[in-house]
Amino acid sequence: MLNYTKPKVIAEIGCNHKGDIEIAYELIRLAKECGADIAKFQKRNNKELLTDNQYNNPHPNPINSYGSTYGDHREFLEFDVNQHKLLKEYCDSLDIEYSTSVWDVTSAKEMVSFNPNFLKVPSACNNHFEMLEVLRDEFNGEVHISMGMTTIKEEEEIINFFQHNGQNDRLVIYSCTSGYPVPFKDVCLQEINRMYKSYSDIVKSIAFSGHHLGIAVDIAAYTLGAKYIERHFTKDRTWKGTDHAASLEPSGLSKLVRNLHASFESLTYKDSEILDIEKVQRDKLKFRKQ
Repeated sequence: MLNYTKPKVIAEIGCNHKGDIEIAYELIRLAKECGADIAKFQKRNNKELLTDNQYNNPHPNPINSYGSTYGDHREFLEFDVNQHKLLKEYCDSLDIEYSTSVWDVTSAKEMVSFNPNFLKVPSACNNHFEMLEVLRDEFNGEVHISMGMTTIKEEEEIINFFQHNGQNDRLVIYSCTSGYPVPFKDVCLQEINRMYKSYSDIVKSIAFSGHHLGIAVDIAAYTLGAKYIERHFTKDRTWKGTDHAASLEPSGLSKLVRNLHASFESLTYKDSEILDIEKVQRDKLKFRKQ
């Protein structure tokens, strides 16, 4: 039987700030106003993460590029360590939790120094075991890992890597389909049930990271037991960049938070056979044998 707790909503700002820290501050404010619990960013060391060819070649979708090469594009969107410290301080001032995804060893070590409540591993890097080792052995917070584009065997290897060192009780794993955006038929929410069956007694929590359109699917994910609901967040879905199309704008995020909270409040059993709200209607409407 699922034990429902109030869902944690992650506004994944990622790189939707367009490389402008003032826009990042604005997106944090908007996420807070929408009722999100967490504002999350991304941290990359691009020279470490990318091969020379990847760094020096053009962006595969030039219309979304912020530089003449993919490396230039990534560097334009990257905040340095001091800027991330400022973002965390700003989140703290607004009482919204800060977090970030890390993509490489250097970024993991840098973000561990902040000691946030959790750090996230994106699907693209969940097999980067040198980086996972940093999060396992040098970090005390929760480690959240998305399992998009990951086989079950790979998934088990990741969980075993933490379990081997007795750190599996800090793991939160995410059902995720990697695509931008993802059609509903490929969201595959039953993966949450599979994860519960396989890992509920091993990891701390099961979560959901969605790249679909709309907000109906997220309610279903929460009902299936996802403790965290993560959605990409932007101010304007028409902005330049690959993530905006699969992101929620403030009106969408506000409605998602509202609907998730309503779902949490309603996912209970009756505390008596006839509720107080029903008694008046029962007296007035219930059939009585003459």
